[in-house]
Amino acid sequence: MEQIARRTVAMAIALTALATACTGGGGGPSPTPSAPTFNAEVASADLYVDVGQRFLIGVLGGNADGVRYLSYGRIDLSFAYLGDGGAVPKAGPTAEAAYIGAPGTSTDGTAPTLTQPSEARGVYQAEDVTFDRAGTWQVTVRAEVQGTGTAEATAAFPVAAEPSLPAPGQRALKTQNLTIGAKGDPAAAIDSRAIDGAPIPDQNLHRWTIADAIASGRPALVTFATPVYCTSQFCGPVVDAVEELSKRYPDRAVFIHVEIWHDNAKGQINQAAADWLFRNDDLREPWLYLIGADGTILDRWGVLWDPHEVAAELRALPPLG
Repeated sequence: MEQIARRTVAMAIALTALATACTGGGGGPSPTPSAPTFNAEVASADLYVDVGQRFLIGVLGGNADGVRYLSYGRIDLSFAYLGDGGAVPKAGPTAEAAYIGAPGTSTDGTAPTLTQPSEARGVYQAEDVTFDRAGTWQVTVRAEVQGTGTAEATAAFPVAAEPSLPAPGQRALKTQNLTIGAKGDPAAAIDSRAIDGAPIPDQNLHRWTIADAIASGRPALVTFATPVYCTSQFCGPVVDAVEELSKRYPDRAVFIHVEIWHDNAKGQINQAAADWLFRNDDLREPWLYLIGADGTILDRWGVLWDPHEVAAELRALPPLG
């Protein structure tokens, strides 16, 4: 198993840091409640060139009344290539991004609105965004915010020549992830919620290994997440959402949850999580992978995803024999 000297599980949306950025004064006067300052944080990880991908971004607005999430509706994105930082930005693609809420939170709003985290929290997703060159890119967010007016924010992010994590079209790793009944491993290494004698929840997600699913010719929907230690507060809800999908589509795939931490206190991650996600002293989660019956990765989602979109891809699979 992989041991990390320092905790490297990073949230694609650094919500705490972003909230601080929204309220940090920098010595100037605090914004009035009617004039929030907006900040954006790219939630997508492992972006690469020449392939249409989902692009995720979170937006927060802060003023003297505190920090809130931008939720609901749709926002506009425009991209520019920054190169090494010295070149004049080169205009790139544009896209419209739709709101995806964390499971269990409100998704009823129709226009971008600043909300409290207890009401709604999530990200915006644009589909099929293609970057034509590797390097540093910038996204500009524009939104008409209900009760506020036009909001704009920018954020920079890297695009690589090739994916560093397993990606659609590649062969899935034949991983022996921990399952119920694993000998010599604590229950919390199977699911971090199974601590202090608590039972392993969502047991349907802990019966198959990825290797066994591939060997048996069964598609698999696999989530890599740590419900207890996730800094985003998204992991528990997305694991529960996968459990719900497993009940609705048991005839289309096997459903698997791979816990990130073998021992969080000691900085040890499970080997299965390390094999799939640990790169360059960094590990980002949650991730969701759909693996075909032949062992090819059909699709992947990071941080948050639309359950209807995932359900549609499950329905497109042939029924299990």
